[in-house]
Amino acid sequence: MSAITDPIGDLLTRIRNGLRARHQRIDLPSSKLKLEVARILKEEGYIANFKVIDEGKKKVLRVFLRYSDDGTSPISALERVSKPGRRVYVGATEIPTVLGGLGITVLTTPRGVMTGKAARKAGVGGEVICNVW
Repeated sequence: MSAITDPIGDLLTRIRNGLRARHQRIDLPSSKLKLEVARILKEEGYIANFKVIDEGKKKVLRVFLRYSDDGTSPISALERVSKPGRRVYVGATEIPTVLGGLGITVLTTPRGVMTGKAARKAGVGGEVICNVW
C-alpha cells in the first residue's frame, strides 16, 4: 500500500465519494489540518458533525455527512486548489470569492485555518486549500 501524498485531497475525495454513495459518515486517518478543515465545514453548515476516535495508536477522523429532507447535500462541489505539486498562495486582498460569495474558500494562514471571509476580515493571506460550494 502506498502512502497518501495529498491528505487534504484524500479528505475531499472521500467526502465527495461518500456523498455520491449517500453514506451517513466516512472514516479517514486524522491529522490537525484535516480536523481544522472539518471544523470549518461544520461551522459553515456543509457537514453535520465530526469526531476523533482513538483506535490504538491511530486516530480516526469520523465525518458525519449532512443531507436535507429531500436527500440533497449542501455540498455541490469540493475543489482542491493548492496541490502538493503546485502550491497556491494569496495575499489578504487577493482572496477569491466562490460563486459570488455563495461558497467558501478554506485557507491556512499564520493565524490558523480559516475561511476566506474570516481571513479577509483579519487582513491575512495564506495558502488556498480548497473551495466548497
